[in-house]
Amino acid sequence: MDAPLHPPGGPRVLPLPPQAPRVPPNPFTRWIGRTVLRLGGWRMVGAFPDLPKVVLIGAPHSTNWDGIWGFAAKMALGLDIKILGKDSLFRVPVLGALLRRFGVIPVDRSAAHGVVEQAADMIMAADRLWFGLAPEGTRRLVERWKPGFWKIARAAGVPVLPAYFHYPDKVIGIGPPFELTDDMDADLARIRDWYRPWQGKYHGTP
Repeated sequence: MDAPLHPPGGPRVLPLPPQAPRVPPNPFTRWIGRTVLRLGGWRMVGAFPDLPKVVLIGAPHSTNWDGIWGFAAKMALGLDIKILGKDSLFRVPVLGALLRRFGVIPVDRSAAHGVVEQAADMIMAADRLWFGLAPEGTRRLVERWKPGFWKIARAAGVPVLPAYFHYPDKVIGIGPPFELTDDMDADLARIRDWYRPWQGKYHGTP
């Protein structure tokens, strides 16, 4: 059996730096998040950068369980991460309010001002905003990531913050932020190489 990549022990959640965006304090939701992580046996490693704006990506994404552990960590931390959702979902009674509560923002995919531009404009207009998405765009194993996260971060002038799910050790990890260049392909290859040690529930990063 292979040795774990992460030594056992460590905090259930990481401390948030001063500039990280936060949701209003709610001890009950933070308790729920920490309880879900504890019952699942999950913990966090790494460190959050003290930055007001980032594009946060999560990989490998191979199961819906990633969303459960990710949302549990978000609740446990009290971290405010925004993600985009179809605007049609927000017209469903109750669902729209629930989505907004979890940091989902409606986006009009048919608008002439495209999704990348809408997301970049939202980041630039905010004082503090961490924007999250899955670069694979699917739970299936893919050879190429969707470049939307790179385009959003580049347009907004913010770094990419990598987070990963490593199922063998039940760890949610936070890596160092990547500053982007003008070379999208080189940046994507550099970030994917960083992800290769981490193994999702059903696959890693090829």
